[in-house]
Amino acid sequence: MKVIVIIPAAGLGTRMAPMPSVMSSGNKGAKTKKGQPSKQFTELAGTPILIHTLRKFASVDAVSEIWIALRENEIEGFRERMRTEAKDVLDKKIELVAGGEHRQQSVHHALDAVSASPDDIVLVHDAVRPLVTAEIIHEVIEAAKKYGAAIAGLPAVDTVKQVERTSEGAIIKSTIPRAGVVLAQTPQGFRYSVIKKAFDEAAADGFNGTDEASLAERAGYEVAVVMGSPRNIKITNPGDMKLAEFYLKK
Repeated sequence: MKVIVIIPAAGLGTRMAPMPSVMSSGNKGAKTKKGQPSKQFTELAGTPILIHTLRKFASVDAVSEIWIALRENEIEGFRERMRTEAKDVLDKKIELVAGGEHRQQSVHHALDAVSASPDDIVLVHDAVRPLVTAEIIHEVIEAAKKYGAAIAGLPAVDTVKQVERTSEGAIIKSTIPRAGVVLAQTPQGFRYSVIKKAFDEAAADGFNGTDEASLAERAGYEVAVVMGSPRNIKITNPGDMKLAEFYLKK
């Protein structure tokens, strides 16, 4: 059995404030779409967020190979960036593939490219969650082996309200008991047979899910939850960068 990691990293990250793309220093000819930077290439403590994330998985012995889905015009620039600034990650088998217009397509492209047995484990992880721990990675792997599908998640702390959106904002419709709510994180792990079937069915039906687990749920699989971490944040806006830098220093 092998463990394959897929990191979808073809997004634009439009909620991040404009800043120079890290790709500009490694490949001046690789312009991002419409001149927008890719948040996964934004430097965190002097290193691209994506490389921080990549290192977390490359350092886990159980991981056999890592597939990164990028925009096609960023592949060669990132390949060179790894050679010059992150040689340590190249001890693992790392493959770069062209991503799609959205996350689900990017993961599907990688799934179509990998060679795996039905019981091999596939982990999917956000490119911009660079603070994931080896412990969380191991726990998701073990739960995926046992149950077929598993995610990292956190119990909800705040009161959760269901609302109806209006032109002037939102109106509360009900209060959802926190005991029945978890906040999904990544990695999300699956037996290859589970995730491939879930993605193929979703593609055939034209269904777009919110995450990989939602596709597995739709395909009829139960998805287990293992404890994530409040530090396993997804960097979405400039404020998250400051928090990530704080955690990195601790």
